[in-house]
Amino acid sequence: MSLDDSLRADLGAMEKAGTLKTFRHITGPMDTQVTMAEKSGPVLVLSSNNYLGLADHPELVAAGQAALEEFGAGTASVRFICGTFSIHERIEAALAKLSHTEAALTYVSCWTANTGLIPAVAGEGDALVSDELNHASLIDGCRASKARRLVYKHADMADLDAKLDTVKGARRIFVVTDGVFSMEGDIAPLGDIVTVAKKHGASVILDDSHGTGVMGRHGRGTAEHCGVEGKIDIITGTLGKALGGAAGGYVAGSKTLIEYLSQVSRPQLFSNALPATIAASAMKAVEILEREPERVARLHAITKRLREGLKARGFKPLDGESAIVPIIVGDTAFAIRMSKELLGEGIFITGFGYPVVPEGTARLRIQACATLTDAQIDFALASFEKVGKRLGVI
Repeated sequence: MSLDDSLRADLGAMEKAGTLKTFRHITGPMDTQVTMAEKSGPVLVLSSNNYLGLADHPELVAAGQAALEEFGAGTASVRFICGTFSIHERIEAALAKLSHTEAALTYVSCWTANTGLIPAVAGEGDALVSDELNHASLIDGCRASKARRLVYKHADMADLDAKLDTVKGARRIFVVTDGVFSMEGDIAPLGDIVTVAKKHGASVILDDSHGTGVMGRHGRGTAEHCGVEGKIDIITGTLGKALGGAAGGYVAGSKTLIEYLSQVSRPQLFSNALPATIAASAMKAVEILEREPERVARLHAITKRLREGLKARGFKPLDGESAIVPIIVGDTAFAIRMSKELLGEGIFITGFGYPVVPEGTARLRIQACATLTDAQIDFALASFEKVGKRLGVI
């Protein structure tokens, strides 16, 4: 069998099982309401990482356009070969301030930030102790390292403490965790993690991709929410969610860490720098986050209303305080079917199944946006109730 024939067989098996993913095509800017090639009329988006509603904000668009004029379309090479643009220095200073760290370093995505950070700082003789529900980029970063790797039960401090006991004597020890777990919507107990890590002389690596701009009174992230700002050793994050939703990632930490990564981190050394347009738009997003804290307050209120509205209609969304509201439906094919039924009603939301989540825990994941209107929320809840009754979910 040829490679293509073999791959077609695998795709056919996915289609037969009802697990083949369908990609939708947006024909305009990302917003709470979009136009889509597959459906006539407007569609309400409930599956976007555009938490603060900044993806099409006119100030971000203007900032990106101005940077395009000033710096051109691309960086043309890696930073140590062709130099660092001044816009990179400015965005990295802004991200360090936002993260309560001394310095920051940008990457083309948070995936490359995580997979560039972990193997660089953790090698032979070191140890990584990672939450079992961490994002795939953290898992791959750990796998790429030559350090000893252990996994602790999700948010289980007793198990974390026990695992750390087994790596005593390691040169460097790291506890690795998400801030907001993307498929569960729950929040890492950072206060307890910091205490346990300190007890064992371990450093904490926090991926706050779904927390930055979302958690905390001022949207500074999970550390602010948990009252441990300035106590997290290393924070990674993305510019591709709340901070404009384009692309880009970063590592924030001590000046020494950032200098070290600039010397040895492979994605930093061998990948083009972050495009200036994205850096400038993200800088404007940070500025808006700081001057408009009401966006964060609105996001929190909307999330609470969505979760309570779903419960009142008979759904059982997972509890949490983040902007992620998962509804477990069990079977992957059923989750995909329900998402298609909702699209028919004008709601764009994705059904997630294996291998993104474990078998039997397929779900629909609502992601709230600060610019959702009251009328849009009412429409969303009514649509969920209609489809839920039709499919026997409620």
